[in-house]
Amino acid sequence: MEDKKKSRAPVSQQSFKVEKPTDLNTIGGTVTVELNEKKVSVPFGTTILEACRDNQIHIPTLCHHDDLCVAGVCRVCVVEVEGMRTLQAACAFPITSPIKVKTSTSDVRKARRHVIDLMLSEHFGECYSCIRNNNCELQSLAEEYGVDGYTFGHVTKPTYEKDLSSYSVIRDMSKCVLCKRCVRTCIDLQEVGVLEAIDRGDKTHIGTFLEKPLADVICINCGQCINRCPTGALHANDPSDEIWAAIEDPKKHVVIQTAPSPRAAIGECFGLEPGHSMTYQLNSALKRIGFNGVFDTNFTADLTIFEEGTELIIRLFKALVQKDTSVALPQFTSCSPGWVKYIEHFYPEYINNLSTAKSPQQMFGAILKTFYAQQIGIDPKDIVSVAVMPCSAKKFECNRPEMNSSGYQDVDFGLTTRELAKMIKEAGIYLPEMPKQHFDTPFGDASGAGLIFGATGGVMEAAIRSVVEFVTGLKVEDVFANANVIPVRGFEGVKYYEIPIAVVGPVPDILKHLVPDWNWLKGATLKIAVAHGTANAKKVMDDIKSGGKFSECHFIEFMACPGGCIGGGGQPIPTSLEIRKARAKAIYEEDESLEIRKAHDNPYVTMIYEKFFTEGPCGHLSHKLLHTHYTPRGKYIS
Repeated sequence: MEDKKKSRAPVSQQSFKVEKPTDLNTIGGTVTVELNEKKVSVPFGTTILEACRDNQIHIPTLCHHDDLCVAGVCRVCVVEVEGMRTLQAACAFPITSPIKVKTSTSDVRKARRHVIDLMLSEHFGECYSCIRNNNCELQSLAEEYGVDGYTFGHVTKPTYEKDLSSYSVIRDMSKCVLCKRCVRTCIDLQEVGVLEAIDRGDKTHIGTFLEKPLADVICINCGQCINRCPTGALHANDPSDEIWAAIEDPKKHVVIQTAPSPRAAIGECFGLEPGHSMTYQLNSALKRIGFNGVFDTNFTADLTIFEEGTELIIRLFKALVQKDTSVALPQFTSCSPGWVKYIEHFYPEYINNLSTAKSPQQMFGAILKTFYAQQIGIDPKDIVSVAVMPCSAKKFECNRPEMNSSGYQDVDFGLTTRELAKMIKEAGIYLPEMPKQHFDTPFGDASGAGLIFGATGGVMEAAIRSVVEFVTGLKVEDVFANANVIPVRGFEGVKYYEIPIAVVGPVPDILKHLVPDWNWLKGATLKIAVAHGTANAKKVMDDIKSGGKFSECHFIEFMACPGGCIGGGGQPIPTSLEIRKARAKAIYEEDESLEIRKAHDNPYVTMIYEKFFTEGPCGHLSHKLLHTHYTPRGKYIS
């Protein structure tokens, strides 16, 4: 008995040195530890997993994700810590005193292999037909640890029925390995809380409130759970078969719009490192696939600046000049459908603060089946409108019943970046080798302002580039170096900024029907904010409810996904902060390379107001096609 007690005693610390602080109860300083007999110093509180990664020591993981809090539930990352009776989870073991760690002993390897075998014994699915085949973390672990059979048996029939209720997300819990990444994503990262672990022991499973289907709970369709699921238990609702059928139908005129974020990320699906924009190669691939028209969503992003910006001017004029106390301020952006659904569920009393402007996706759909159909002489019923988006919530958005102001469903199919990559591969195309090709006219050119919608702060920056010139008469380059509005960029969860209006200029012709002059803004300070991820949106909304500083803002950009659209739920897997930064960098670099970088300099936007929306922004026709409204019951109507 004495021997057993001795074996469990802490390892001697005589050969180790603890640098400042000497009091290990004080956070700070460094600790010297041994990793596979190599002495290293690490910051106090660093996990074993972090320490090993920093020293190029590979430890496999499954439940761990850099975006999420520590869970330590899968035990794939176990290691030996000298003096401890059992193996320890490296991801959940903070280093607060000198220790000796071994990461690849016989016991460690066997334990990891058994953990993987146990997961496979309850994981249903034929890998070759799984949507995550060749991009599944469980599959990769099985290969890494030489799994060539089912040691503990294998499930041969689905244990759960698929949840196909959502336009955006499909749940196949028979493939779930209980890593709880989806739960932590939904509760901690997004603070929505749709998913949770239900029951205990071998009955534990991931479910929803009262086991209801996703379509009947408060899911905002953001798809962030998909991007962090290691297997095929969660995936987007893929319409590619229906799109192929439309392309092959000679009676259909199939057009596609591509958003900037998929173009900045799709190269990852073809083996490229994050941060390579494939805009013009993608155009060639889409034409080869068989799309009749390939258009740039940035065109209607530019249009959004006019419509949403004009709406803000109208609200401010009514509130500040006409003293209309019914005006809802701050005005919130409305181009993120996950955010729109979030506010509908959690803050319905602020629905009137949402801009009535549709998202660029939906604006484009309405224009394609009206103006475009007229221009090319095609019956709108024969146009199939496809949108390539970084966002699984866009699938839900295009299927909302009010999104039919053209007289038809404005956008027929929402396609994620991953799904489009699959279609391109299916066509035998290697995207990086495709020649560069421009977009088709009449929606072939757009500005850098529309392009940067893809990153958090991009909508706000695009608006500022135009508002500064509209109101002050100055060139935005004279106010912000190279027209880059740096204060609203970056990955800080919430950003706040003030723009004093010291001088005003003449009202541009396109806005003269709205306001007589800008004198009422002279000396004012425009207060703006940016929030990305609904957990950060919650902070801003709660501050507004309590009368905090964000309640004094005039305009706030909200995006449902971390990092904005570049971190959308339809983007390539994996994702992390560094990957999202690389994608954003690609977008900003492309913006810098463009000749036109301001929405109001886009000649195609000018053209459509001259030829089609002749009453100007927020006119009768643009209001009908490009905006939505809420009824008192909180439902959209066109």
